[in-house]
Amino acid sequence: MSRASLSMAVILLLIAGHTHAQGKAGKGIRLWNLTTSTMTGFQLSPAGKQQWSANLTLADKDKEVDHDERLRITGIEPGSYDAKVSYSEARQCVVRNIEIKADAVFSIADKDLQDCNK
Repeated sequence: MSRASLSMAVILLLIAGHTHAQGKAGKGIRLWNLTTSTMTGFQLSPAGKQQWSANLTLADKDKEVDHDERLRITGIEPGSYDAKVSYSEARQCVVRNIEIKADAVFSIADKDLQDCNK
């Protein structure tokens, strides 16, 4: 095998290894909206702290999370959180003690909504 062929083989192995490692990386934390309405606001706070994050729906391409749509959540560590969920008709609800795990999907359904106001 020539030196050039050997070099090319090593480069291809390195590229293949890097691509495989990227495929193993997790998909991150994702919210799955199983409520019957489109979310226009979604904020998280460590459980019981009332220290709300920015509106995480703004990271979505249309700035909303439709029914049955998933939203990638960034900047949040795994743990227990409360969520503030907002809807276009000015309704806002709280969901308490959501367990968020790394590289996992968590869902919110109508039955999870509490303390709703309009």
